[in-house]
Amino acid sequence: MLEDSYRHRGLRKKLVRIVEGKGITDENVLEALGKVPRHYFFDKAFLEHAYQDKAFPIGEGQTISQPFTVAFQTQLLEIRKGDKVLEIGTGSGYQACILMEMGAEVYTVEYIRKLYERTKKFLPSMGYKPHFFCGDGTKGLPAFKPFDKILITAAAPTLPQPLIDQLQIGGIMVVPVGDSNLQRMVKVTKKSESKISKEYFDYFSFVPLVGKFGWGK
Repeated sequence: MLEDSYRHRGLRKKLVRIVEGKGITDENVLEALGKVPRHYFFDKAFLEHAYQDKAFPIGEGQTISQPFTVAFQTQLLEIRKGDKVLEIGTGSGYQACILMEMGAEVYTVEYIRKLYERTKKFLPSMGYKPHFFCGDGTKGLPAFKPFDKILITAAAPTLPQPLIDQLQIGGIMVVPVGDSNLQRMVKVTKKSESKISKEYFDYFSFVPLVGKFGWGK
């Protein structure tokens, strides 16, 4: 049975204040962060880590992202209620829950089958039901295009062209671009079918984006 106690909610409020103190100003992002029970994603033995502002291993060489990183990427996306969002890298599913709390319709793709199966089973038990897919996220989901927003939660060597192609005109894509150690957060806005603008932000460290238009298989 999943329990969200008074203590858990208190720890979440503290976490929200920490993230806000680091420069997150979007009230909707902070509110979503305060609603999603992050401790549900942790084994009880690691409960004290759930509301610290840090990443944590979830198996298969992957991590649940640092809450500040989740908030930072989400703020750049400028989520509006009803946005159709493509997320590349489901991972634990925590980021997808934040997006859904903000009213987005989420299509999420995970490369690692074990993680995909675990998260597909787990998120509905929390009340979150994104559209789950297992496969090469760097190719996107052409059958469901266009998307208002695209979020990549792994390190890309370059901007994956198929994902730019699946973005709505006026849409936003947020992606960490760089090598396997350090990446710069990039916000891409699609101006027309042939033109994009790029804005560059802070440096982060993500696991590599695997797939044809990432770091290969």
